[in-house]
Order: sequence, then structure tokens, then C-alpha cells
Amino acid sequence: MQMENFKNKTVIVTGSAQGIGLEIAKLFISNGANVIINSRNDNDKLNEAVGLISLNSKNIRGVLADVSIIEGAKNLFNEALKFNGNVDILINNAGGLIDRVPISDYNEAHFDKVISSNLKTAFVMSSLAIPIMEKQKSGHIINFTSQAGYDGGGPGAAAYASAKAGIVAFTKGLVKELEGKNIICNAVSPGFIQQTSFHNTFTSKEVHSKVKDVVPLKRLGNASDVADLVLFLCSKRSSYINGASIHINGGLLLV
Repeated sequence: MQMENFKNKTVIVTGSAQGIGLEIAKLFISNGANVIINSRNDNDKLNEAVGLISLNSKNIRGVLADVSIIEGAKNLFNEALKFNGNVDILINNAGGLIDRVPISDYNEAHFDKVISSNLKTAFVMSSLAIPIMEKQKSGHIINFTSQAGYDGGGPGAAAYASAKAGIVAFTKGLVKELEGKNIICNAVSPGFIQQTSFHNTFTSKEVHSKVKDVVPLKRLGNASDVADLVLFLCSKRSSYINGASIHINGGLLLV
């Protein structure tokens, strides 16, 4: 998808050593951007991802860091600023289900980890991006919510669904705080996206097949579908979309 030339634009994508995040990074690279990719603790997978992308570009760097911690998050910005002194686009993609835990089996450590990885990461990263973007007088922030944030998720996913619902409110809060700053903030809400660690780990093959049958488009989504949407939301062609949560689920959830 050739949207526009992002040459000299610097993009940070959290949680991007695989899946949707990696696909987003690859698409921005192919459109001329400098990109920082990130993993919390898998250095091998991060290096593999950098190596995969760097076959076609030198404008990619990987940073191993926990972006729910301010010190770790700063490492991504320090590397990003080395490209050209700017951070033009922040994609808050880090997060995941972690595990399926019923509410009746509440586990404080699990709950805190889910909220931290899905919601706190977006707060921390955005807090560091805002001063840079204010100085530039421009920027885009894309937060990742989920269909679960609207329908409550599947069995044992209440904590995850709550965190993703929080992302929707957080995105609206960003828009209000950044009024007049020329910083555009939106959320992306994927539905069932196949070949991601989320569904490969937590969703059975039987459910994959059943979901495909009930999606009005009669296919499951791909990471490239989501990456195309993110690129569009960061382009000039979407310059009047602000504070929205864009659903990408093939019609599985109609809101």
C-alpha cells in the first residue's frame, strides 16, 4: 500500500518484534520512514526482526526494553532521536492477553501485569512523546485497543478487555489535552487477526474455523490489513480523523 513518502519521518512501534507490530514496522520502512521496533524481553526475536527488515533498509533499530517503566521507555526515544532529532509517529502496540483467568479466580499479579502491559505502556510512552511532538508542532499517536474492549472478550479475558476499554478513554483524553497542538490521536481496534501470537496461543483451531464462518466477509483478518489502516491514519489523507477508534474486524462486531 503506497500511501505517501514518509522519508525523514521517525516512527516508534512498541511490541513489534512479531505479529501486527512487526508488519506495521515493515510497512513504514517500505514507505521511507525511520523505525524503532521493540520487545520487552525476547532479544533473539528482536534481532531476528531487525535482520529481516534490514535486508532492505538501514533505517531500522531494535530496542529491548519494558516500556511500562519510564526508564525503559526512554531508551526507545533516545534511539529514535538519533535518526533526525524528531519523533513523528508513536504506535502504542505493546500488550496482550497474558493468560485466561476467570474473575472468580482473581490473581493480583496477573491483573497488574495485564493492566501494565496494555494500558500503562500507552500512558508512559505518550507522556514521553508529547513534549517532543509539541516542540515539533506535529505528531501522530496511535493506540491499540481491541474488539474485547467493546464486547468484553472471551472466557477469562475480563482484565484484558478492561485494559483495552481503558485505551479508548485514554485516546479521548489525549485529544482533549492536546487541543491546538497539531498532534492527532486515534485508536485501532482489531477483531480476529490470524497468525498472531495472541490467537495462535489462546484460540483453538476449531474457534478459528467458527469465527471465519460468522465474519460477514468470510475471512479472517491479517496483520497486513491492520498495518494498512495504521499507515492511512498517519498519512495526510486522514488529517481530519482525530479521537476515533477505528474497528477492523470484517464486520464481526458492528458498533
